Amino acid sequence: MSERVRRGRPGHDQATVLRVAIELFNRQGYDATSMGDLARELGLTKSAIYHHVPGKEHLLERALDEALGELTAALDAVQADTTATPAQRLRAAVRSSVVVLAEHLPAVTLLLRVRGNTPAEKNALARRRDIDHRLAEMVREAAAAGEIRTDVDPLLASRLLFGTVNSMTEWLRGDVDVDHLADTVATLAFDGLLRRGE
Repeated sequence: MSERVRRGRPGHDQATVLRVAIELFNRQGYDATSMGDLARELGLTKSAIYHHVPGKEHLLERALDEALGELTAALDAVQADTTATPAQRLRAAVRSSVVVLAEHLPAVTLLLRVRGNTPAEKNALARRRDIDHRLAEMVREAAAAGEIRTDVDPLLASRLLFGTVNSMTEWLRGDVDVDHLADTVATLAFDGLLRRGE
């Protein structure tokens, strides 16, 4: 029995269309990017692009879901580790966030640029707020356990920690040792720059 042949032109499967769409959304802005722009970028006619996807908002939803899905899964895994202390879980959350950002940089960059202008963006912002609250709760738990300083507001600490991670979308480019980057960010966040006395 022969394998079913996937419809569509070679090199233009849905994953390719999504990658190119994310690149265009990041470069031009979502609102300024048309389906015609995407078709031209892929070397397709405008009508042919609809063979692959139903519309622009669908692509935005899929891109944002990639970023949010990966971030949520990473946070779920960290919080499920009952053998770790609250501070260890918080450190692991920072480290995991760096890994997700580095491995899904275009999608996370797009996520951080949404402003709530469409239903997909509003949904993404609500999911981001949920992640922010979960991270702030992890800071509170570590403070309550006496493992981190208690004189800094947990929500502010969480925003500063993960704001540092998110800022990497502005400068991270090319191949990078993701594990080394994640370890470095976690070390700076929790141990600081000053050398400890002997």
